[in-house]
Amino acid sequence: MSTPAETPGQRYFVQYTAFRADPAWRRLPHSARDDGREALARAIEDYAPGIATWAYSTVGMKVGCELLLWRRGAEPVAMQDMTAHLLQTGMGAYLSIEHNLYGFTRPSSYTKRPTTQEQAIDLNARQTYLTVYPFSKTTEWYLMSRDARQGMMNEHIRVGHEYADIRQVLLYSTGLDDQEFVVAYEMEDLPRFSELVTALRDTEARRYTLRDTPIITGIHRPLREALRLIG
Repeated sequence: MSTPAETPGQRYFVQYTAFRADPAWRRLPHSARDDGREALARAIEDYAPGIATWAYSTVGMKVGCELLLWRRGAEPVAMQDMTAHLLQTGMGAYLSIEHNLYGFTRPSSYTKRPTTQEQAIDLNARQTYLTVYPFSKTTEWYLMSRDARQGMMNEHIRVGHEYADIRQVLLYSTGLDDQEFVVAYEMEDLPRFSELVTALRDTEARRYTLRDTPIITGIHRPLREALRLIG
C-alpha cells in the first residue's frame, strides 16, 4: 500500500483509535475468526512503513472497547483511507470506532527543545502501558499573559522531569476536533504513572483544566495477540 514516507523529527499526524467488537464476532466458528483476524492484521501491515501502527489491548481495562491502535503517519488522507479499509476487511467488519483522538505534533511553546520524554513520538520501541486522553484548557487560561502561563508551565514541567522514565506525546488539535490537545503517556509502571498524575493535579495550572476525559489505558501487545484477545 503506497503511503507518504516518514522522516524522523517531522510533523506527524497521529491517531489513537479505540474499537469495539460486535458480540456476534465471538459467536462465529473458530476457523472464520482465525481467517478474519489474519485478514485484518495483514491489512494493517500493508500500510507500513508509511503508517506505523502499534496495537494495545483494552480488554478488561476500558468498558466499551477492546482494541486501541496508535497510528503515526505523514498526513490525514492516507490515515482515513486506511481506516476505511480496515473497517471493511476481515475482523474489521465486526468492529466499530468508539473513540478517535487525533492531532498533529509540533514543538512546544513552553520549552526550548524537546526532552527525552517528549521524543517518544520518533521511537519505534514501545513501553508496556499506554494511557491517552483528550485535553482542553479554560478560556481564562488563554486570556492570561504569556509570562503567567509560562510560570505555571515551568512548575508543570519540573514535576514531569521527576518522572523521567515516563514518556509523553502531545498532539495539537485545536479547531480540528472537540478537544484542543491529545495527551498520551507510555510507562512500565502504572502505579508510578498514577503518582505523576496526582502530583500534576497539585500544580497551579490544574485550575485551568476544562476537560481531560475519557481516559483510555491499554496494554501493548503484538498485533495478532491483541486481536486474539478480543475473541
